[in-house]
Amino acid sequence: MLNRLRVYQREYLKKITTSYKRYLFKEINFKNRLIGVIGARGVGKTTLLIQYLKELDLDFNKKLYITADTVGINSLLDIAYQFSKEGGEVLVIDEIHKYRDFEVELKNIYDMLDLQVIFSGSSALQIDNSKGDLSRRARLYTLQGLSLREFLEMKKDILLPTYSLEEILTNHTNIANELLMDFNLFTEWKTYLIYGYYPFYFENQDDYLIRLNETINTVIENDIPAIFPIEYANIVNLKKLVKLICESNPYKPNMRNLLEKLDMKNDYSRLYRYLHYLNRGRVINLVRAKTRGDNLFSKPEKIYLNNTNLHYAYCQNSEIGTIREVFFLSMFFRQQVEVPNKGDFFVDDKYLFEIGGKNKSFKQIKDISNSFVVSDDIEMGSGNRIPLWLFGFLY
Repeated sequence: MLNRLRVYQREYLKKITTSYKRYLFKEINFKNRLIGVIGARGVGKTTLLIQYLKELDLDFNKKLYITADTVGINSLLDIAYQFSKEGGEVLVIDEIHKYRDFEVELKNIYDMLDLQVIFSGSSALQIDNSKGDLSRRARLYTLQGLSLREFLEMKKDILLPTYSLEEILTNHTNIANELLMDFNLFTEWKTYLIYGYYPFYFENQDDYLIRLNETINTVIENDIPAIFPIEYANIVNLKKLVKLICESNPYKPNMRNLLEKLDMKNDYSRLYRYLHYLNRGRVINLVRAKTRGDNLFSKPEKIYLNNTNLHYAYCQNSEIGTIREVFFLSMFFRQQVEVPNKGDFFVDDKYLFEIGGKNKSFKQIKDISNSFVVSDDIEMGSGNRIPLWLFGFLY
């Protein structure tokens, strides 16, 4: 059993050769015994796990990489037990969401064996406390797609700094001036919006959008049904929903209208669940008004695709205004973002942002404290006008 898995491991270790490490690699506390890395399909979870294994100063037989779909008739516990018995120390399990009742297996491995276990899974993965109480055992981390900063680093083999939101708001002119010495902004910016969110762009650029379309279909057809109770016959409605969102302006949903277009009659509960599934799978982003809270069955104020690349892969036409807002929102995963009465986004209960082109005025948010216009098509801003691309350096 282990010999077969080690053959697979050797092939995976040879395949992953990139030396570039994503932002999350530095944030994970690898001293924990049970670590989970979740994220959208294609953002680089497997690469991160194998990079960690490669850097471990351990004999080959003391570390083991497996994928959930290569387990076969064996249980994860059986594999872990045999591995530990033969002196193994670090077990990495990729795509664990494909393994039924993995929570119970992980709990037993954690409680019974002296192993470090690191697993990856779909961003839709939910740790079900009723199946093992993993919440107090596992340390979960979420890997996002490439930021503009990371895309530039990978493409140009350079190192660029990250900046906090407060640093950008208070010192954006000096920051932009320093960064612009390292790259041609407008060429790289347009490339990033279309191709730059998923690391597999650097494997084969010619068929990137085709592969991305296939990736999202795999999320909808395989990953989401593996985690949530949805019948295969209803998956077509998830795809229709994505298409409707993709072809809209910044989408303010009319739920009755959506139900009619999806031929779902008055089944509001099912529609809200579908939106939740797509949001958990990192296919869409839901933004709610401050007054509505974050309840599953509270109506989102706006619905966006998860990142700008999805628009170019999934839509025939995309409005530039939508692209701008999708980019801005995709960079703010660490912050609390809500839809305000005025402006486009309200961040961390403090900052108000209006998103637009280079001529966007302050008219809608004038006289409001901590308000900013975020402008596309400019290299540098001034005062409370900040270039949109600069928020690509938040991580």
